[in-house]
Amino acid sequence: MVNQKLLEFNNYIRQKRVAVLGIGVSHIPLIDYLYKHSAYVTLFDKNEKIDKNIIRKINDYGMKLSLGENYLEKLNNFDIIFRSPSIRPDCPEIIKEQERGAILTSEIELVVEICPGTVIGVTGSDGKTTTSSLIYEILKQNNKKCYLGGNIGVPLFTKLDEMDEDCYVVLELSSFQLMTMEVSPKISVITNITPNHLDIHKSYDEYIEAKSNIFKYQDKKSILVLNYDNEITRNFANEANGKVVYFSSKEKLDNGIIVDDGIIKIAEDGLRRHILNTKNIHLKGMHNYENICAAIGATKSILEIEKQVKPISEFRGVEHRLEYVRKINEIKWYNDSIGTSPTRTIAGLNSFEEKIVLIAGGYDKHLDYEPLAKPIIEHVSSLILLGQTANKIESVVKNELKNQSKDIPIYKVNSLEEAIIIAKQVAKLGEIVLFSPASASFDMFKDFAERGNKFKKIVQEM
Repeated sequence: MVNQKLLEFNNYIRQKRVAVLGIGVSHIPLIDYLYKHSAYVTLFDKNEKIDKNIIRKINDYGMKLSLGENYLEKLNNFDIIFRSPSIRPDCPEIIKEQERGAILTSEIELVVEICPGTVIGVTGSDGKTTTSSLIYEILKQNNKKCYLGGNIGVPLFTKLDEMDEDCYVVLELSSFQLMTMEVSPKISVITNITPNHLDIHKSYDEYIEAKSNIFKYQDKKSILVLNYDNEITRNFANEANGKVVYFSSKEKLDNGIIVDDGIIKIAEDGLRRHILNTKNIHLKGMHNYENICAAIGATKSILEIEKQVKPISEFRGVEHRLEYVRKINEIKWYNDSIGTSPTRTIAGLNSFEEKIVLIAGGYDKHLDYEPLAKPIIEHVSSLILLGQTANKIESVVKNELKNQSKDIPIYKVNSLEEAIIIAKQVAKLGEIVLFSPASASFDMFKDFAERGNKFKKIVQEM
């Protein structure tokens, strides 16, 4: 069946003036696509050091470039602007172009708009990577034609021509991607909302507003899966256009998916049906049981519950999220580099019964580290800190130690290598060494994946 929306878009962009803001990995297939469909493209990036292969491709395509600190000065007289999630949509240059008539969009927004199948979108402050990956695995193992994209997977824009009405597209969506969204997925999931990315967003309210775009444009036939235990997400139900499905680990809901005494259950009109014993799955920690509930909520209208059990039971989690690295002298080492906020690190700490040597700290997103102090004192035997947030974390932990008249050793280091050396020295038999920064990576690394891979490499080579 011909995708009429895609045909219309292809015809629209032909010989149109197109601005692509940000020359990141996800935009390279888009650049290829625009060239193939005869658009007049100019590429904009604040970074002047662009990969030589990409520069060669741009030159071969005859596209224009605008790089450097004032890269948006030449953003004039365009028909359509593709924005990278890292660029705020309220830049004066972008607003001026929109007022003149330019259309502002993004690669991921067009995927949601043009996909002929069912789009399942997942957002939240924590757990969206695990939940998205789990939904994808549930569908894939049941022989559904499905794609995984957004923050993870591959850029999906160039896959649109092979998608059909029976396919499923699972998207992990950040607040930056959602800020300008004016179309919502058919099935939307919000895992939770806590303060995050306040270094980029102007306020917590703006962050919450961006997240809400994942369901704001749904219709009556759509599904919205919400965390009942989070006040903000629970109240989103009042604004929902379609059916709301709750999940909870704290309340015995009459309707929804719940975790009750180590059992994941589906509740319907007060009747609770046992689905899975948490002892029989690889994922550990209450936060992961909540992610499983969210994934069940997203897929239960697509598949019988019985068909979901095996993929959930076999799922081992995502790379860099409480990822087991190795055991050295009866001490287990775990990589949780994806733990870029205090709430993620708290979830990691709560996942282990053993005492933990915690390596934390990194790029400062202007978050509140106060909630991290008590869990650290409860679970951690030694604390090793590095990066921009080291002083912030040290301060709140020391205050709480004083309040509780307790003491744990705190070490401040200048590099990940130094942190690992000290962790090896101070960890006791049977303890866990957990690398969970509670901070972003950009002070020392390109992203959390590069940071996690560096941690694993050092540990594997010890």
